[in-house]
Amino acid sequence: MENLKTPTFINTLLGMAGGLYYRQLKRASKNPRKSQEKTLRGILAYAKDTVYGREHDFAYILEAKDDTELYKRYQEKVQVIDYEDFRPYVERHKNGESDILFPGKPALYTTTSGSTAQPKWIPISPEYLDKRYGRMTKVWLYNFIQNRPLVFGGKVFSVIGKTVEGYAPDGTVLGSISGYTQGNCPDFLKVIYANPPCVSGISDFEARYYVLMRSGIEQNVSLIIAANPSSIVELQNNVNKYYDDYVTDIENGTIKAELKIEPEIRAELEAIQKPNPQRAAELRALKAEYGEVLPKHYWPNLQILNTWRCGNTRIYLDKFKEWFPEQMLHQEFGYISSECRFGFPLDDTLNSVLFPHYHYYEFVEESEIDSPTPRFLQLFELEENKRYSIYITTASGLYRYNMYDLMEVGPSFQNTPTIHLVQKLHGIVTITGEKLYEQQFVDAVHEAEKTTGMKARFFIGFADLSTKGYRFYYEFENQDVTQEQAERFTEEVDRALQEINIEYKAKRVSLRLKIPETNRLIHDSLEAFRAQCNAEGSRDEQFKLNLLLQDEKRHEKFKKLIIRN
Repeated sequence: MENLKTPTFINTLLGMAGGLYYRQLKRASKNPRKSQEKTLRGILAYAKDTVYGREHDFAYILEAKDDTELYKRYQEKVQVIDYEDFRPYVERHKNGESDILFPGKPALYTTTSGSTAQPKWIPISPEYLDKRYGRMTKVWLYNFIQNRPLVFGGKVFSVIGKTVEGYAPDGTVLGSISGYTQGNCPDFLKVIYANPPCVSGISDFEARYYVLMRSGIEQNVSLIIAANPSSIVELQNNVNKYYDDYVTDIENGTIKAELKIEPEIRAELEAIQKPNPQRAAELRALKAEYGEVLPKHYWPNLQILNTWRCGNTRIYLDKFKEWFPEQMLHQEFGYISSECRFGFPLDDTLNSVLFPHYHYYEFVEESEIDSPTPRFLQLFELEENKRYSIYITTASGLYRYNMYDLMEVGPSFQNTPTIHLVQKLHGIVTITGEKLYEQQFVDAVHEAEKTTGMKARFFIGFADLSTKGYRFYYEFENQDVTQEQAERFTEEVDRALQEINIEYKAKRVSLRLKIPETNRLIHDSLEAFRAQCNAEGSRDEQFKLNLLLQDEKRHEKFKKLIIRN
């Protein structure tokens, strides 16, 4: 495989646009207090004549004479709320109404799991998409060049969501913002992607991974963008399984006929394939030399791997830390969700640089998260190494929105604190981005009780990062329930969870989440667990237990209460 050449044209164009917005970021970050006041005023002024703006007296808030009064009025008039409080407004947008949460109508919707069976539809305003998200993307690409000048010297291997997943009743697209961004990027960037956007539309995940890697492994890839590191593991699993098939397809310019690919997508893909016997010979030689062929072998010129490295990702990072070339930079993807792109690192640390001129941020210190009257802090009030929950206000109609994320503060960029994700909060557990809610697990167990006729006297679930799956524990009222019957019960729980939580289903179907494991508990298991805690010094009056956890200390105690036969 040839070495990379400096992509002068691309670097120049991205340097001009990205460099401009990077300098704006630096200026805004020098005085976060001033920037945040200006940002909040701008968002409120933008939306003051909307339904939500009138209902919450945005015009009155804007009459504040200084930032202290502005924040006070904003907190008085707009309460911290969850998505379900926004849903009625979003539904009005979905059905074609304008000027509800923000002026006009959404440019598109993204979706993610929520606390109910109904997924969250997150509206994305044209203002946010163009003047915030789009400009942040330019800084992001510019930053790649700053860290590795040859990063666009080869192809970009990108794992994205579906560009179109459906439509709102008024015809507005529902899809992933990553798919939208790639599909609408400049022509000079489109030609360097290793795969066309249509690949994200392949429903069968094994086939999707096959096509991604069959095309990617043929090319000289210099940048990988895949937010979730579990995708990297599953893609390499696909390589291990189908390597010889890739080589045959590359040699002949074909795509394996047995794959379950939608006909229109297959036709689009086959139209761009050409026989490449030279690359096929190189790949055969790599297998003959190494046996197990890894990214450092087939992509030796890789410059940057861009994935999440925070939160629960360590289990995946440990699996592939020896897979890549030594010169490669593994850069944290950044703090990004369906609701908002908060920021991203500009170096090799975990800490995301926030954009104080694009979003308005509020925080509550970790010790006050459960307080009925927490003190809300401004961005400039954060202290390094302390932890906070975060609340976001955006130009896409989210106002004082609780992200249920626990963040830790890192060193400042200019004078603005950086942050990185520690974990989800309040009964929300995630292994690979599925965001499973405690109430969803409870509802799924109750659904399984109805379908099986078996009654659980007590139950609890744990996220097990070592197995990339959940472990469910049940104490059945009938202690004669067999392990086989209990596993059928788990199958029903798993089925119900896939119906309730779209992200959970996506991760199960894509093999990133494994089948949940089943464990039967002894009689009076909760009482036995409580006794273990008390023996270790816990005070009984302080005893609290969530039914869905990521907590190895508590998990170990329940492992001791399993029926072993």
